[in-house]
Amino acid sequence: MAAPDAQQRPAPAPRRRPTAAQWISGARPRTLPAAVAPVAAGTGAAAALGGAHPLPALLALGVSLALQVGVNYANDYSDGVRGTDADRVGPFRLVGSGAAEPRSVRAAAFASFAVAGVAGLALVALAGAWWMLAVGAVSIAAAWYYTGGRRPYGYAGLGEVFVFVFFGLVAVLGTTYVQTAYTAIPSGEGSGAVSWSALAAAVAVGALACSILVANNLRDVPTDATAGKRTLAVRLGAPRTRLLFAGLVAVGFAAALAPVAAHPGVLLVLAAAPLAVRPLRTVLSGAGGRDLVPVLKDAGLLELAVGVLVGLGLAL
Repeated sequence: MAAPDAQQRPAPAPRRRPTAAQWISGARPRTLPAAVAPVAAGTGAAAALGGAHPLPALLALGVSLALQVGVNYANDYSDGVRGTDADRVGPFRLVGSGAAEPRSVRAAAFASFAVAGVAGLALVALAGAWWMLAVGAVSIAAAWYYTGGRRPYGYAGLGEVFVFVFFGLVAVLGTTYVQTAYTAIPSGEGSGAVSWSALAAAVAVGALACSILVANNLRDVPTDATAGKRTLAVRLGAPRTRLLFAGLVAVGFAAALAPVAAHPGVLLVLAAAPLAVRPLRTVLSGAGGRDLVPVLKDAGLLELAVGVLVGLGLAL
């Protein structure tokens, strides 16, 4: 017979075990086009320089996808433990919903960053570009400190700047550089290259990646303002944020078409223009809250289409 105090002791609360579907939802698959687009554009720019190769391209894609999943889990964890996700609409959140222990989501973020690190190490070893290890380390740090740490830069309105830099400039130009470096090794040249066309593609992809974040933050303006998360959308206010979204889409197309004189094939990007109609109409019509959730998917598909088409246009 158990002692009286043991009989009165409450049973321990069961551990929360999220389902596989919840883990997948928490990884936010709708954001993954933002990881594929820069690799497609950078590979096309490498082909224009005569340096495209499938092996480093696949490794670059692995790095990009793992970083995107990692930052999604990191945001879920950091926003969840801060309470920012308590009353937020939009994609499913593992910590905010109570479906998963915070430490489990943090471990998933670190595991994703580890995958990105291993793939990145293999990539720089193939290309002989060891200095890019520093770029990879800074990229992982930027992914974590977007909402992590004591002073997350995403809470200070700098998220769009970092997205433009890392998911635009670094991702596209890095993809181009490592592929051209890899193909240069047999010839003894020993270094990679980038081009003005690659830079234009990087600006295009970066602007459209920013548009996804802008739409996301526009949706969350009321709850972010209450939680003290001073995103750029909160600072600008909804009306100007809507104009910013439209401006970023316009910059994306303008930059993608900029190399048209040297690479007429980039006119293929115009085929993606119809994909911009619905998200622009939704955002500029004044939609808010849940009505903005489909914009994330639409903006992601637009970025993917532009990235693929500008890459194909450069390769042609």
